[in-house]
Amino acid sequence: MAVVRRIARPLLASAFVSSGLRTVQHPEALAATAAPVALAIAQWVPGLPRDARALVRLNGAVHLGAGTLLAFGILPRACALALAASLVPTTLAGHAYWAEEDPGKRMQHRVAFFSNMSILGGLLIAVADRPRRGRRRRGCGRGGMCP
Repeated sequence: MAVVRRIARPLLASAFVSSGLRTVQHPEALAATAAPVALAIAQWVPGLPRDARALVRLNGAVHLGAGTLLAFGILPRACALALAASLVPTTLAGHAYWAEEDPGKRMQHRVAFFSNMSILGGLLIAVADRPRRGRRRRGCGRGGMCP
């Protein structure tokens, strides 16, 4: 299972690292789309900026930082939780397919919405993952004494 984790974590993190880097560099590209959701969240969370561009950049920084740490296996459960928490508003702001009038755009946003939900599922599995600290054969008991 350790080999699977070494492969899976960077794969799961790759989308966050690439989009986070792009978002940190160019937050204005997403600020207008994200504003309704981002500003609503900022009203409920003390200390967050009240500027959509700054909130988008902050979200990109979380994706970039937590994604990079997850890829290297550093605090993987905490990083997966941070990414999961930030993915929900990102998805609601960017892929509200139910509000889209154009059938083609609605389908694109619907696919992206459910792709993000699939990634969210993977992140939640990573949050719940508890790697074994030692190897014990089944039936060996607590002391590890095996015949």
